[in-house]
Amino acid sequence: MSEFRTIRSRRGAVGAGVAVAAVTMGLLSAGAANADTFVPLPDGQKLGPGVTITRTGERATISPSLAANGAGRVAWVSGTAIAEVTETPEGEVGPWNGPSNRPGSNNSSTHGASQLNTGYIVGCQVSIADDAIGAGLSGGVSSSGVSAGGSVGLNLGPGQVGFVQISSKDILEPGTYAIDYQDAEIQIQGCGGYAQARSYTVVEIIGDHYSKTSLYGQPFSIG
Repeated sequence: MSEFRTIRSRRGAVGAGVAVAAVTMGLLSAGAANADTFVPLPDGQKLGPGVTITRTGERATISPSLAANGAGRVAWVSGTAIAEVTETPEGEVGPWNGPSNRPGSNNSSTHGASQLNTGYIVGCQVSIADDAIGAGLSGGVSSSGVSAGGSVGLNLGPGQVGFVQISSKDILEPGTYAIDYQDAEIQIQGCGGYAQARSYTVVEIIGDHYSKTSLYGQPFSIG
């Protein structure tokens, strides 16, 4: 069985700031009012048709934006997303080709290959709970991707949600596929209220029996 792995860039020291987390946390600088906030997050696993998704070592460090305007903050996120794929057609990466409309295809649109992708859902004054995800996270949804430098900026107003993709991996044959990322930077601007985030990992399997398996992490506060 083949193994495919992506390593993201690593950030060094982070700037000091004030942040509050709604889950168990540890302060990187004990007793300091301006310490960054470290948020350890639990592992998770999800079984789907022909795939097992596992998420391990997830954590976040929260600090305010250097703009110091009260409406910005920064989350440095790390983790490992693994997909063990036992069944998939042999795909060939190409342009997005639109729905096939064949029986069992779920009327889906693919780019010619199965895929693993992982990232974060970020919301401003929105509780990103399971029921919100099930409802489609309506309310000004935007999407962005982490740049080559490992950083992405989001401008979110109250009630808005952004999807930040950390990375993706094409799945061309059965095997184990992994995405590792270290201190990927998510900058949030324009959110004067509380902000929340949670990770997502999605595996799409192409073919006549198309499937989409999603694993979500524990929500955490980013101030």
